Amino acid sequence: MALEQPGPWGRDAATQSHLPADLGSALAEACSSRGGRLSLIRRPGRHPDDSHDPAPAGHTAYLAWAGEQPWLLTGRVADPAVLLDVDLDALARGDRDAVTRSLPGMAPCPPVLLVCTNGRRDVCCAVRGRPVALDAAAEAPGRVWEASHTGGHRFAPTGVLLPHGATLARLDATLAGEVLAAAGHGALPLGLLGPAHDRGRSALAPGAQAAESHVRHLVSEVSLTAFTVTELARVSAPPAGTPAGTPADTASDTPLDTPDGTPPGAVGTVGSTFEVVHEDGRSWVVQCERLLLAGELPESCGKHPVHVSVWDTRVAS
Repeated sequence: MALEQPGPWGRDAATQSHLPADLGSALAEACSSRGGRLSLIRRPGRHPDDSHDPAPAGHTAYLAWAGEQPWLLTGRVADPAVLLDVDLDALARGDRDAVTRSLPGMAPCPPVLLVCTNGRRDVCCAVRGRPVALDAAAEAPGRVWEASHTGGHRFAPTGVLLPHGATLARLDATLAGEVLAAAGHGALPLGLLGPAHDRGRSALAPGAQAAESHVRHLVSEVSLTAFTVTELARVSAPPAGTPAGTPADTASDTPLDTPDGTPPGAVGTVGSTFEVVHEDGRSWVVQCERLLLAGELPESCGKHPVHVSVWDTRVAS
């Protein structure tokens, strides 16, 4: 669920914006309890704190499902509280008709790109993301939005492509335009495959994201719906006392968190084995290990350094 909310946002945008805090909290909880997410969005540009009143035409809202056959609905709502009436259980299972019945007026629309710009002085998001959103929106009006925090901020500028849930890193305005052009065909641009930009599809668990991204890059498959990923086995565990890492940020044969691309002394691993099946029948068994690194990096802008993790992926067969 993405909801337009003009004006400034705090670090927790759902409860620190001109959206009533209790409503933002309720919507965020309703989404997260079903495996989804609430994002606040706004049109690229300046966001003066000069009014608590919504735009005369109301708020744009998007409802996206990122399953096997992704779809995206949009509409305008005069009062964001009506989103509490959305059948989120239907959204979670991909039942578009039931979702539409719960909120009449929502209609299918082309893919949109959400670029993280949360924070006034946030180097990762506001400083790097806002120019990307502004320039990309000039080329694709109405299809690029500034968005609240999406995660993985050390890979900024970051974005999320709806409805597919493709999470993207190190964007610029040119790449953003290519993303939207390819998304119309249900694809990613060939140049965005691989660990530098492709952080996986959010509908999958982190390890599965890493496995699919690895195979996608390996065979140069741009279709966002070409693969099915199944976990075959859970392998290994971190040593006792190992600090917890952050969720995976990249699929890579060599983790990207160090300048030379080499792991700076992993302190433990946890991982899984996945089968990645292409729609044409080809399949790959991919081993994914989450390396918990000995060094520390800021989890995101403004936060204290923490132990972080990266994915190491390899095709076993």
